[in-house]
Amino acid sequence: MTALSLLLLAVSAASVLTESSVYFREQFEDADAWKSRWVESKHKTDYGQFVLTAGKFYGDAEKDKGLQTSQDARFYALSARFDDFNNQGQPLVIQFTVKHEQSIDCGGGYIKLFPSGLNQEEMHGDSVYNIMFGPDICGPGTKKVHVIFNYKGKNHLINKDIRCKDDEYTHLYTLIVNPDNTYEVKIDNKKVESGNLEDDWDFLPPKKIKDPEAKKPEDWDDREKIPDPDDKKPEDWDKPENIPDPDAKKPDDWDEEMDGEWEPPMVTNPDYKGEWKPSEISNPAYKGKWIHPEIDNPEYTADSEIYKYDSIGVIGLDLWQVKSGTIFDNFLITNDPNLAEEVGNDTWGKTKDAEKKMKESQEEDERKKREEEDSKRRDEEEEDEEEEGEEQQEEEEEEEEDDEGSDSKLKDEL
Repeated sequence: MTALSLLLLAVSAASVLTESSVYFREQFEDADAWKSRWVESKHKTDYGQFVLTAGKFYGDAEKDKGLQTSQDARFYALSARFDDFNNQGQPLVIQFTVKHEQSIDCGGGYIKLFPSGLNQEEMHGDSVYNIMFGPDICGPGTKKVHVIFNYKGKNHLINKDIRCKDDEYTHLYTLIVNPDNTYEVKIDNKKVESGNLEDDWDFLPPKKIKDPEAKKPEDWDDREKIPDPDDKKPEDWDKPENIPDPDAKKPDDWDEEMDGEWEPPMVTNPDYKGEWKPSEISNPAYKGKWIHPEIDNPEYTADSEIYKYDSIGVIGLDLWQVKSGTIFDNFLITNDPNLAEEVGNDTWGKTKDAEKKMKESQEEDERKKREEEDSKRRDEEEEDEEEEGEEQQEEEEEEEEDDEGSDSKLKDEL
């Protein structure tokens, strides 16, 4: 085989490896047909219901339609199946949009990726999943992006704190897992976190451990400062912390038989100096901080395939919400980060500005309406006050007339 043939073969193989694949995409553009693709779990009988809507404000009434949680204080469990695949040797990209238009106070906005063996009608919170990814909010203390991987049967949370968006607008969330065990998290097509899977999760035991045989020598002095042995406490140092108030006088009406012996109240002693401690000097025997020697951890074994899942076949919304109203849309699972970015710009990117404009317009209309209502209420209150004033004046005039009539009648009688 010639060198040219080998080169062409290598280029062909590379093109196969980098070929874009879309494993799942859902934009809810065919009305209620989504109900035939998504399966509601029957594990519980009181799961909350999803409805298809673009919400109260949007950039495009049709393109922005997604699945919205519709009932408060409910668990939700819905999933969709796609052709099973594995991500060996290629990137895994998970992307979707989340819109908390209800000003969420506590609830999930994440998705779960399951192996294809999942029984969708029995999906619940303890169902084994591969990856959990997306925003989670609960009060002011929890506003994070979850990135949880299942590795050898155990769920591992990321060791970093990735803050999610907590406003009412639609936001695009993207997770990229690469075959070199690196990852990247993007929000609105901008990188917010990245790194190495082994470094940012506790998948593997540490490479190094403290040498169990090593011990700090008994004569090792790690005190940087020591009390000055030549420093002595002054003779006049010890003074009481509180003393009787020298300006206090026994009240004139104090009765010792009734009140007991009078004692002046206590006040802080201005001469009190606190507990005496000798000054410190540099320790001449100081050897520095003792560092425990480390050795290779015999339990550590490198794994170049932490990123890999043998079976990926179901995407699910398995979450709890106190206040409903979150809209999920624009789901995408692919092996091409560039494609995901393009899709994000073509969906979320094209409607986000119009969505914001519509919401701001609604808020302005509401503000004007409130001002009109406040003005109308003030006018009505002023009218009521004027009417009350007129009625009161009429009553006073009637009383005056009655008084005049009584006086006149009395005079006539006299």
